[in-house]
Amino acid sequence: MSTPTPSTEPSIASRMGIMRLWRRLVGTADATSANASAEPLDKRQWQKIDALLQEATSRADSDTRVRARARRLLDAYQKANAQDRLAFMLRLAQGFHIDEAALEVAIAHWQQAARSGNAADKLHAQTRLAQTLESPRMHILRQFNLLPAGIEALVRMRAELLSLREHQQALQPLESDLLRLLTLWFDAGFLELQRIGWSSPASLLEKVIRYEAVHEIKSWDDLRNRLDSDRRCYAFFHGRMPEEPLIFVEVALVQSLASSVQALLDEAQPTNDPTQATTAIFYSISNAQPGLRGVSMGEFLIKRVVEQLTHEFPKLQTFATLSPVPGFGQWLRTQLADAAYVQQLPAIAQRALADHATAAPTDISTDAAAPAATADTAYERLQTLLATHEANAHPREEEVALKQWLMGECAHYLLMQKRKQEPLDAVARFHFGNGASLQQINWMGDSSAKGLRQSLGLMVNYLYRLDAIDEQYHAYARQGLLAHSSEVKKLLAANPIRREG
Repeated sequence: MSTPTPSTEPSIASRMGIMRLWRRLVGTADATSANASAEPLDKRQWQKIDALLQEATSRADSDTRVRARARRLLDAYQKANAQDRLAFMLRLAQGFHIDEAALEVAIAHWQQAARSGNAADKLHAQTRLAQTLESPRMHILRQFNLLPAGIEALVRMRAELLSLREHQQALQPLESDLLRLLTLWFDAGFLELQRIGWSSPASLLEKVIRYEAVHEIKSWDDLRNRLDSDRRCYAFFHGRMPEEPLIFVEVALVQSLASSVQALLDEAQPTNDPTQATTAIFYSISNAQPGLRGVSMGEFLIKRVVEQLTHEFPKLQTFATLSPVPGFGQWLRTQLADAAYVQQLPAIAQRALADHATAAPTDISTDAAAPAATADTAYERLQTLLATHEANAHPREEEVALKQWLMGECAHYLLMQKRKQEPLDAVARFHFGNGASLQQINWMGDSSAKGLRQSLGLMVNYLYRLDAIDEQYHAYARQGLLAHSSEVKKLLAANPIRREG
């Protein structure tokens, strides 16, 4: 895609110089990771920390003392090494629980007030019960909100906590309280929508490159292409983290439904007139803060962006995604471990799976040994088949059969494979949960190595019909119904794989 002339904006070379300087200044996104060489805290320091934590449980103290104490605790945590930060979090997680005896008394008072029918007594009892249900741990965490960087520090703390997989059970009480607090503090009403463009601060552009989680930004030309006049990038920001994007979405303004991300991001394509666009394609949504995992922001971001785009470009009629299918590859591996399943595959796939590079060809459908290894090997051979376009050397009917199988299985995976009433696929859960429908499955939608590894190149379009979002959302939430097009329904019906029931 063509780009503006360099004379009107900072050169790419100067931007790269700024980026190198920026990286030297800030080092890494997580300030605590720079403390690997910090000296371990000694016994006396831990005694001070324990005393401060106990004092912080008090509900009767001046704002000045509360702020000073929170500052000291935060400094101790941020300057500590990884082992001591873990010990700090474990202290919070394993202590400072709800007072169960006080809770029983509060429940009894509520029951007595409820029986009395006195409105004032009931209100007083409810207030007392709510206060008792808030753990001293939660009270301590709330106090960090009084510090200018306190909320961001808790986001970083939760990110580190979530990375400590071997300690998840022990840290669960702290994780639960942090999630509750951050869900309140990062409510959609507190978030500000901002457009990110090529003229945005260099530090922000560097973060877009770093945080992009769906389609890697390979160069500054690539980034500039994604921020051109017929593209949009929007992010949510929080007032207490003004320089940190929380989540951002990249949008292409085009004339029709996009079926290939490589074509969509091709820098050689001419720039379209955005005022003539009829379709907005959401092709990447990236959560920028690991510490906010589980805090719902994506659906609000999409709705706000749709409102913004509709206002700016009245000709837009279609809002859709070009989305990956991140769980399809792993699910298909489990199917390929089943010999009965392999026997149903098209001939072109059977030959590819039986083609050993270093041994005589064998029929893996009859090989019952080491099913997991066989499934992984089979999947790798499918990747090779698709990556080298080997299918083109075969009769067209075989190519059609290969596509029919894989696209049919993708439709089956997205619509039929569920955990309770929710789809197995995380991206599908997100979009169906927002009221979207599955509109189209795209052959070779992502032909990159990542796309082939993740889903054998398949991508899908989820359609956001503004007049149907609410109805489809309620049908999904209440009954688990997954809205999909007649085209996808045909893929299910034509799938050569037959299953019992």
